[in-house]
Amino acid sequence: MSNLFDCTGKVTMVTGGNGGIGLGFAMGCAKMGGDIAIWARNEEKNAAAKKELEEAGAGRVETYVVDVSSEEQIIAGYDQLMKDFGRVDCVFANSGPPPRYESVFDMPTEHWHQFQAVALHGAFFTLREGARHMKARAEAGEPGGSLVACGSGSLYQGLPGKMEYAASKCGTEAVIRCLAVELGEFGIRANVVAPGLIITPMMGEREGPAAQYLVSQYAPQTPIKRLGYPEDFEGIGAYLCSDASAFMTGETVYLDGGYKIRP
Repeated sequence: MSNLFDCTGKVTMVTGGNGGIGLGFAMGCAKMGGDIAIWARNEEKNAAAKKELEEAGAGRVETYVVDVSSEEQIIAGYDQLMKDFGRVDCVFANSGPPPRYESVFDMPTEHWHQFQAVALHGAFFTLREGARHMKARAEAGEPGGSLVACGSGSLYQGLPGKMEYAASKCGTEAVIRCLAVELGEFGIRANVVAPGLIITPMMGEREGPAAQYLVSQYAPQTPIKRLGYPEDFEGIGAYLCSDASAFMTGETVYLDGGYKIRP
């Protein structure tokens, strides 16, 4: 494949990659010939995602049941990935639950800690251990690698009652900037992809009432005049996995149809 976004021979690991934004990101890498590793907890959805990615053109696809709230499972997950693939070139730390509350006073302390265990701590350990393998490969003579975290509009916009969500995203963005500075000498870059409002299967069918209500409320306020879908992340997935992004690091890329800069 002779293509600016060629991912042939590169291994991309996506947490929460069996659906939604994660699967969209993985699909972009697959369409460019890359190998894909999916970490997610639902084996049935993992199998369905594997089939889709293989049909899209992935070189190889493997799925793993990994709970990213566990540092031990993350380390074990990478051990198995390295046995299966021998390398990891791109990591998309995407796993995280949606926010649940409308007011700071409604949020139980236990929920705060459980949320951060996945969305902040899980992202950090996923990125750290991926970086460890990339650095070892660079020291062996093959520099390069791409660490990516999933951000959100809460990086710049206050959301009532969504403090646990916003805190995890802002914390992870700070981690990414630090990784970009520390690991640049090894050719490893680190970036954030920050989605706007994306219609995913968690919201039901695309034409269902919940999704259509969101479309009616937010699409008119978005310069592109629509909301996002998982396939909108295919292009940025292929870009960040491939060598086309070799000089881009420490950045936050907003995929929100222009919502951030709306009048």
